[in-house]
Amino acid sequence: MKILFYIAKLYSIPVVDPLIKVCKSKTIDYAFYTSEKVKSSFPDEWDSNKNLDSLEEAKKFNSDFVLSPGNFVDFRLPGLKVQLFHGLGVEKESHYKIRHFFDIYFTCGPFVTKRFNRMQKKYGYFLVKETGWPKIDYIMNYKEKNLKKKFDLPEDKNIILYAPTFSIKMESATELLPVLGSYIKENEFLLIKFHELMNKELVEKIKSSENKNIKLIDTYDITPFLHISDVLISDTSSVIYEFLTLQKPVITYKTKSREDKGINITSADKLRKALDRAFSENFEDQIKKHINDVNPYIDGKSSERIIQFLEEVNKNRGILPRISKPLNLFRKMQIIYHSWFRKGYLR
Repeated sequence: MKILFYIAKLYSIPVVDPLIKVCKSKTIDYAFYTSEKVKSSFPDEWDSNKNLDSLEEAKKFNSDFVLSPGNFVDFRLPGLKVQLFHGLGVEKESHYKIRHFFDIYFTCGPFVTKRFNRMQKKYGYFLVKETGWPKIDYIMNYKEKNLKKKFDLPEDKNIILYAPTFSIKMESATELLPVLGSYIKENEFLLIKFHELMNKELVEKIKSSENKNIKLIDTYDITPFLHISDVLISDTSSVIYEFLTLQKPVITYKTKSREDKGINITSADKLRKALDRAFSENFEDQIKKHINDVNPYIDGKSSERIIQFLEEVNKNRGILPRISKPLNLFRKMQIIYHSWFRKGYLR
């Protein structure tokens, strides 16, 4: 069995990392086809010799499966196309949009699976398999010690992480950033992690801040900071559910749904009271309820389930639907446009 990892965004690296470990343990043949941005930050523990330099090389690899943690995949590549998802964005309608690229969807939990099962009945040409999201394996198995020391953070302070989404309709940064620092106490320290696609002007404002109790995280991998932090502030970002798997409290700002997944506030002046509650109250039952619905697989073995299912499909292609995918000409032309004219996307 041959697997090609199709990676366009830096934040997708932790999503596929656990799958690569499983491939290595099973001696499965695999390769990478990535954007230039991902190539420039290629993890040391991955084999850079397996990163293919062109579409032609990726075609010659002749994969059985192409695994994508994004919404798109190049239709010209050989193999069944597999959607891994780039996040647990279960509240965003775009998470459920069928773009007619994928043959298999691996879902994170019952809430998402139900919707994809309905769409599978509607379209008929793809498989849906609930396994858990592979990045949760990465989070649960992250065993780095002395993280505060590693990132030069105060050992004696409570750490608050602010990680907003970039989506215009759901973002909180415009309203929270101007006042956020004023709500942080002396015994607290604020980390800010912006999405890779966040508004550049907002990012520059924080970079120019001289507040010693605030630090901007400038790395694609938020995982160590999830472990370091005691409380997360966000809005309707997928990172909320990543944080909840660690059994820690969340404050949401004008979240669009599932308001009880954390302490939801609708104005910035309520933030300090919400922080005090987060540090003093127990939210265990509340957290468990949402994790069981969104991603109950916190055993660190979702990637094993994914690879095992692909092995089953590879041995028995008869389980695949016999219905063909739609022609999908417009989106196929978009893929060709990106590969020809936007060299930083996928080569």
